[in-house]
Amino acid sequence: MNYVACITVTRQSADDAGVREIYVSVDGQEIAVLKNGQAVTHELPAGPHRLRAHNTLFWKTHDVVLQPGEHARFKAANLAGWAAFGFLMVLGAAPLKLMFERDVN
Repeated sequence: MNYVACITVTRQSADDAGVREIYVSVDGQEIAVLKNGQAVTHELPAGPHRLRAHNTLFWKTHDVVLQPGEHARFKAANLAGWAAFGFLMVLGAAPLKLMFERDVN
């Protein structure tokens, strides 16, 4: 019997600003630091888990219960709002909104 599940987190959105890393953890353990275009797949026991992602400014959390053999997929991206480009021009840095959601496709 299979008691293992998987999660995959991708950072491959065309809308990603392409800057600043996204840190991904499962149950408090960091599993990846994603740059634009990267993805990570992590095997873990079936059951309840807490997934967190942050870009050092914004944090998002998903509590999931994974069934044996399940492969849950998530999308992450750093999105720049209209004002972010002004900050980039003046300060060289900008607040980027974090998108971290379950992929239902």
